[in-house]
Amino acid sequence: MLVQWLILIAGLALIVFGADWLVDGASGIARRAGLSEFVIGLTIVGFGTSCPELVVSLTGAIAGKSDISAGNVIGSNIFNTLLILGLTAVIAPIAITRQNKRRDIPMTIGVTLLFILCGLSKSLLGVGAYDGVSRIEGIVFLILFIGYIYLCFKTGRTDEVEEAGIKRMSIAAAIGLVIAGLAGLIVGGHYFVNSATELAGYYGVSDKFIAITILAGGTSLPELATCVVAAAKKKGQLALGNILGSNIFNILLIIGCSAVVHPLHFSGINLVDAGVLMLSALLVFTSAYTGKKDVLDRFDGSLLLLCEAAYMTWLIIKL
Repeated sequence: MLVQWLILIAGLALIVFGADWLVDGASGIARRAGLSEFVIGLTIVGFGTSCPELVVSLTGAIAGKSDISAGNVIGSNIFNTLLILGLTAVIAPIAITRQNKRRDIPMTIGVTLLFILCGLSKSLLGVGAYDGVSRIEGIVFLILFIGYIYLCFKTGRTDEVEEAGIKRMSIAAAIGLVIAGLAGLIVGGHYFVNSATELAGYYGVSDKFIAITILAGGTSLPELATCVVAAAKKKGQLALGNILGSNIFNILLIIGCSAVVHPLHFSGINLVDAGVLMLSALLVFTSAYTGKKDVLDRFDGSLLLLCEAAYMTWLIIKL
């Protein structure tokens, strides 16, 4: 048991250092390549921090444990938006750009709704024998993912003036920091999740509960560390891009790949889980138009954190 706790702490340390390197490297690439920090967060950082979710969900799909694959993505997206984005906004309010409102946030809502409709509505609507995502639907998810990434890179260039006082690093150094950061996040996340799951196993909780809480929280630690560091360094767009990118990656890429490997059955996922997932996406959208417009401010962040606490309380009560 002591060994597992030591592994847990070591994994967390790798995650923290990896996040710092990743943010610095990604910002350096953004300035060198003329890409906005949001697009770098959405693509490079979003993909990197979603690697733990990809590994966990694919492993679950191969093993035929659909609740692990689906629960990990649902839990991660809820955790990303309600806890991580909420905490980031409390630390430093995040500006929401016109592009975010027109494309990125609606896209997040759209893929979330598509996921819910494909995964949970078949039996309710009488159009299928079970709730889940089929191989054909998984292929559609992957096609949408490729199209979205292409659109992001095509429209993601910026002519913004470089921030004063920030040392311009070489592209090689920036790429090196990104690789080192991703390695730290992935390796640290792997050891953290394994040790946390081992410790949780002593309590005999269900696959779904482990997936939505421990695995989802553990595999989202890269996003948490990256966003907190980004907020501290006043890089809110990188943090927002990371969360929206990770959520889109989780649904289109991870669920898509998992469903192609093995059709996913959502037997353990219920309407409350789906409702909170949809609510988390909608709250980001409404925050752009209410209160302090075009800003995810501290009030919005506090509301997101309150919703996360309520959902976690409900999960624990239903154990």
